[in-house]
Amino acid sequence: MQHLRFLGLIPARSGSKGITKKCIAPLLDKPLIAYTIEEAKKSRYLQRIIVSTDDMDIASVSRKYGAETPFMRPEELALDDTPTLPVIQHALSTLMSQGYVPDYIVLLQPTSPLRDVSHIDAAIKKMIQTQSDMIVSLCKATQHPFWMRRMDGDKVLPFIETKNTYHRRQDLPELYRLNGAITVTKREVIETSSLSINEKKKLDIRGYVMEENVSVDVDTSIDLFIAQKLLEARDAGLQ
Repeated sequence: MQHLRFLGLIPARSGSKGITKKCIAPLLDKPLIAYTIEEAKKSRYLQRIIVSTDDMDIASVSRKYGAETPFMRPEELALDDTPTLPVIQHALSTLMSQGYVPDYIVLLQPTSPLRDVSHIDAAIKKMIQTQSDMIVSLCKATQHPFWMRRMDGDKVLPFIETKNTYHRRQDLPELYRLNGAITVTKREVIETSSLSINEKKKLDIRGYVMEENVSVDVDTSIDLFIAQKLLEARDAGLQ
């Protein structure tokens, strides 16, 4: 693995509807993005840790905690509806124009403060072991879709039509949800892909399963509160 180049990429735009400048919102004794940068720096495999941002404050904080900001993200790639893929492609093409060509891109969202270096390195090792196109992190689904309902007017209907009747949680088929904490992708996939639904079906995508208590994705002030309590519990040795 020593000859392979792994790029740690942290996407951190300034806009956020739930929390203003969410990426640098205070969480205990440091900004939210610092948790991701500090754990990424401990990785055995990440050669570079780069933050893609459109905001000078986020860039400054990121550098303070040890990440690189060798470019600023264009405003048109920092909108509410901007997909992640063009953000990665912009970062990749910019770095390649500067002479750096990674073999794999390890996407680490800054809103996953409980994901640590052991998760990052385990996902990378799984990528090498499987030689797949992509590794995505997941956790078990706690809100099962078989128990979800939809409304037709005021009529309650099943969200998923099935002939099976599940009365107990242990009878339900085991399902997982993407937690967004880690995505490891081959450079070639990023360069040539649009990652449409049909295209994803053709890729070899493997899962790296994480525990629910480290899968918090901070989007709202409630999520930030939950993350704080879980970090406090972890620091106190309670989990």
